[in-house]
Amino acid sequence: MNAAERRTQITQLLSEADKPVSATVLAAHCGVSRQIIVGDIALLRAGGLAILATPRGYILENASAVPAHAERRVVCCHEESRLLEELYTVVDLGGALIDVTVEHSVYGEIRAPLHIFSRYDADAFYQKIQNPGARPLCDLTGGIHLHTLRAADETTLDRVVRGLKERGFLLSKDN
Repeated sequence: MNAAERRTQITQLLSEADKPVSATVLAAHCGVSRQIIVGDIALLRAGGLAILATPRGYILENASAVPAHAERRVVCCHEESRLLEELYTVVDLGGALIDVTVEHSVYGEIRAPLHIFSRYDADAFYQKIQNPGARPLCDLTGGIHLHTLRAADETTLDRVVRGLKERGFLLSKDN
């Protein structure tokens, strides 16, 4: 298969997937190295394809396939030791963490997709953070960061935000 056929195959695999697909899985399917896939993904993105990289792999963002939901951005602040507790709080109360954003003094806003919908996703993300040299973005800002939260409806989203507030994760005007 040539490069154009491979990128077409990658696009098809991502569009048919119901969960993130890792570069390693794509590489095995296409018979190339993981690094070739990373390059292909970059070229597909440059061509306008909305591919998100999550801790568990790539997903094709397709607005027409996304069910109705409620979203809200919240400002959080906590020590790294409470990272997993924050993630579990959101998913256990019915929400999802779509992304994380920090305000960097040199680079400005830095946003990274998370797509954490379950404890399984939270555990996978947390495992990656435990690797030597890996640090959560909030380390750059003394623990302060924003999350885009998503839930099926506003009632569920309110419950998630209340849970974060009760556990001391939300940054308040008093902090």
